[in-house]
Amino acid sequence: MRKILAIATVALMFGACSNAKKEEAIKIATIKAVKDSIRLDSFKRADSEAKLQAAKIKEEKRVLMLAEERAAENAPAARIAEPTVHSSASNSTSTQNTKKKGWSSAALGTVIGAGAGGLGGALIDKKKGRGAAIGGVAGAGAGYLIGRGQDKKSGRAN
Repeated sequence: MRKILAIATVALMFGACSNAKKEEAIKIATIKAVKDSIRLDSFKRADSEAKLQAAKIKEEKRVLMLAEERAAENAPAARIAEPTVHSSASNSTSTQNTKKKGWSSAALGTVIGAGAGGLGGALIDKKKGRGAAIGGVAGAGAGYLIGRGQDKKSGRAN
């Protein structure tokens, strides 16, 4: 009787363990499906927002074109005189806008990278001078590349 009871107990334990694993797998699959559907929903929402933004821009362009056409129809004589007045004003403002002040991000990144690389190289290498030189050169190169990318994003570099 004890043997039968022990065998039944062991069988129930194994049966319970395998059932728990199946339930856990089902739970994980359900969670994954919910996350995927939420992610898909957010992509759809972002796509619809982008379409709305494009439609707004298109409408603004259309309104501006209509306003320009109406202005051209109402004052053709004034339109002829405008280019001479605006061309001198636009030249003076364009030279003021293109003047750039301060350090570029590439130059600033180079200096900061060289300093940080030199310090790091001196701390890491047992021969302080060699480590500082190698770290400084590597840091300056990395800092320049990062700064150059920022300059391109801001429009400062071509």
